Amino acid sequence: QVQLVESGGGLVQPGGSLRLSCQASGRTFSNYVMAWFRQAPGKEREFVAAINWSGHITRYADSVKGRFTISRDNVKNTVYLQMNSLKPDDSAVYYCAGGSGAGTYGEYDYWGQGTQVTVSS
Repeated sequence: QVQLVESGGGLVQPGGSLRLSCQASGRTFSNYVMAWFRQAPGKEREFVAAINWSGHITRYADSVKGRFTISRDNVKNTVYLQMNSLKPDDSAVYYCAGGSGAGTYGEYDYWGQGTQVTVSS
């Protein structure tokens, strides 16, 4: 069993930056594909970014490519999402997810509770 707890959300002005963290419990964290998803009010949850077990392979949604960076620290059991050049359309609840898989494609069995990101002036 793995538990995921997100932190780092908040209110930021357009063009600003935030860094989300996802702390995982459990000894098998380093085996998992990890990802970030987001869901805005009235919209379906959408994929944002994923990272393979070693941290050497990443994948991004086109909407965040070049602005967001996913990374992980397998010693600290933590995955991060650095978000730069934020836009109002990035406002959503951001969820951390983890699971088994190949490369950056996983079956996400574990989900965090989410952290709110609001981009507004």
